[in-house]
Amino acid sequence: MAQQQKSGSASRRVGDVMTANPDCVSERDSVIDAARIMRDSDTGVVPVLEGKKVVGLITDRDIVVRAIADGKDLNNVRVNEVMTKQVRSVKEDTSIDEVLTLMSSAEIRRVPVVNNSDELVGIVSIGDLAKTNRDGKVGQTVEKISEAPPNN
Repeated sequence: MAQQQKSGSASRRVGDVMTANPDCVSERDSVIDAARIMRDSDTGVVPVLEGKKVVGLITDRDIVVRAIADGKDLNNVRVNEVMTKQVRSVKEDTSIDEVLTLMSSAEIRRVPVVNNSDELVGIVSIGDLAKTNRDGKVGQTVEKISEAPPNN
């Protein structure tokens, strides 16, 4: 299971606040497998990997909007049918201000964190960043993301 790293308000880098080693799925896994990881890990997102490289994210919203709402038989739906494929990632040493800017401009709530070989090492969410108390920047980022049009 993913482990949350603790941070104080002095943290400056994504690696200090991210959830390290999140549970993942492949594109060929079933949506039910992804949903079980979400339930068991108490998360709304699961990275989708090919080997150790991020090829997408699957969210609880992806499952609802792209599978359940379309009446698909969840027993036969694979992750690649409903996952979000356009994914931006950051390196572990990315500053918190930089990832907040990325989240705001791309209107996203979660970002995979990769190492110098572009292999997944963690995931950072707006909730993780909220714990850093960044002088109102997190609130501004949430406001910007919330103004975004639906992504379905």
